[in-house]
Amino acid sequence: MDISATAWVLTIVGLCALIAVDFFIGGRKPHDVSLKEAGIWTTVWVVLAVLFGFGLFLFGGGQASGEFFAGFITEKSLSVDNLFVFVLIMAKFAVPSVYQQRVLMVGVLIALVLRGIFIAAGAAIISTFSWVFFIFGAFLIWTAWKLIQEARSGEQEEEFEENRLLKAVERRFPSTDKYHGTKLFVVENGKRLMTPMLIVMLAIGTTDVLFALDSIPAIFGLTQDPYIVFTANAFALMGLRQLYFLIGGLLQKLVHLSYGLSVILGFIGVKLVLHALHETGVHVPEISIPVSLGVICAVLIVTTITSLAASRKQAAAEEEAEREERAHADS
Repeated sequence: MDISATAWVLTIVGLCALIAVDFFIGGRKPHDVSLKEAGIWTTVWVVLAVLFGFGLFLFGGGQASGEFFAGFITEKSLSVDNLFVFVLIMAKFAVPSVYQQRVLMVGVLIALVLRGIFIAAGAAIISTFSWVFFIFGAFLIWTAWKLIQEARSGEQEEEFEENRLLKAVERRFPSTDKYHGTKLFVVENGKRLMTPMLIVMLAIGTTDVLFALDSIPAIFGLTQDPYIVFTANAFALMGLRQLYFLIGGLLQKLVHLSYGLSVILGFIGVKLVLHALHETGVHVPEISIPVSLGVICAVLIVTTITSLAASRKQAAAEEEAEREERAHADS
């Protein structure tokens, strides 16, 4: 799509307005987020994304709308994987539950700004060097294979390891080990100190960059329109805070999530390679957006169903084992 500078400005202003409304209604006062509140706001952000997608259909046509929905669903599914790491970060820094929503809100905003930089750089590279699709495609296929290997070996991250940027910040700026409400800096004994609140916000935001290394190439495999890439990322990320509280207890039940994400990344990787070959003049079939959207949705539905079924089966087996153990102890 040909998006004018005015449309870009209006979109960014609109997103900022939505974020401000979200903050002043649900995030200004620190509190424990209930499932009802998380469910309402998750629904609100999904509905807003759907309305935006229909708006693209009216003004940009079916191609633009399809690309947005495919990108949004892909980014949303990949962002669920981020929640596992966010849980580890919250535990690592012992963030009080009443402050977690503030941490996530600011952390996600940092992540969105950094992703915006990644998207601008990716769009510039793609417009100049079409062969970069080969690199993106190969990287996604390799990432998919790595996810499968980790899932089969049962490897899971058990603790959060700070990245180099965060370690450099902590070395350069003295900090306190106590939370002082939502304050980012405090003065103690005449010294200005960072609080853990600022550190954990930076941890959330900068850690997301690692996930962007596969999610940004993935969405460029679905659309090369920077506007659609950015808005799909924005809507996927801005609902992430509420999703954290809504499905936090369900994360451990999504036992097949890695397999589903690996299939999606591998599929998009193949799509990118085919597109790259087509761009070089090789006559190969290209995968259309409707097919991509159908495959992504089907994989996510199957993954969710099989994950919940496997979790129920495992829970039933554990309950049966406990009953047998109690019966054996009583006898």
